[in-house]
Amino acid sequence: MENHLHISSKVENITHAENLVDQISEEHSLSSEIYGNMLVSVIEAVNNAIQHGNKNIESKYVDIYCTVTRESVLFRVIDQGTGFDFKKIPDPTKPENLEKPNGRGIFLMNHLADKVTFDDQGREVQLKFNLK
Repeated sequence: MENHLHISSKVENITHAENLVDQISEEHSLSSEIYGNMLVSVIEAVNNAIQHGNKNIESKYVDIYCTVTRESVLFRVIDQGTGFDFKKIPDPTKPENLEKPNGRGIFLMNHLADKVTFDDQGREVQLKFNLK
């Protein structure tokens, strides 16, 4: 089963992604740990897509796809930005980055999701959560 959201790049539209995670969690009776990890990761991915990918340009869209199988939940978050080099993200745990207000979203996704993949030059992030 695949769900799809198509939202404009307004921060308040993140609630639609939250609602999707809530719906998936409820329909599939996910543990509170998986639910929490998914919620934080998806919110971070959508927020990054809106703010960094689409530069808060409301005429640009973010697409969120969610596919659920017996083994996993896979979210794909796609923006219309120019992409970025995800290999060059500074480590937010290094002393020189601790005081910076940004830079923790990808770190969180990498630690909360079972697998994080970037495609299309960084315009798409895939977040996989194992159910077994």
